[in-house]
Amino acid sequence: MDQPQPLGPGTTPGPEATLPERKADAAPPGSEIPSHYGLCFVCGTDHPAGLQLRIEAGEGLTARASFEVGQWHQGAPGIAHGGVLISALDEILGLLNWIIGKPAVTAHLETAFLRPVPVGSRMVLDAAVTGVSGRKIYSAAVGRLGEDGPVAVKASGLFIQVQPAHFREHGRAEDVVAAREARLLQGGVA
Repeated sequence: MDQPQPLGPGTTPGPEATLPERKADAAPPGSEIPSHYGLCFVCGTDHPAGLQLRIEAGEGLTARASFEVGQWHQGAPGIAHGGVLISALDEILGLLNWIIGKPAVTAHLETAFLRPVPVGSRMVLDAAVTGVSGRKIYSAAVGRLGEDGPVAVKASGLFIQVQPAHFREHGRAEDVVAAREARLLQGGVA
């Protein structure tokens, strides 16, 4: 499978960018990466109408995810809402930052829709880090209809590395505390 590519200048790493090392304690290739927050609309297992995206660590600086497009994910009748697809792509691109050990937030996201995604489809997303320059992390992804189906959507992003305090300072306090406690119970880092 081809490596996902940046879509435009805002998400294309400059010549100074390098590919970082994979974090030593990152999830091993082939293992599921647990949700960062149970109520996350995209990857949370506790969100009743969410995508419940399942993300698996890939080789090197890659990840793969999948989800079923359900009735609550429609825009036009019988077709996935574009914003739902963008949310899934943003999630897997953002997750790559944990593989390299650099928590980051989305600064710029570019998408290209290539075909409609019918309700009942299984979307498979493949993503890769494409470069890092200082606090800037670049990544790209493709979304296919099924395992080897046609590409329906592409995305590339620019993420900015932040300190963990960013989430405590800007998130709703009770949700931040609940997420931290749940992560500690799972054996994760707070």
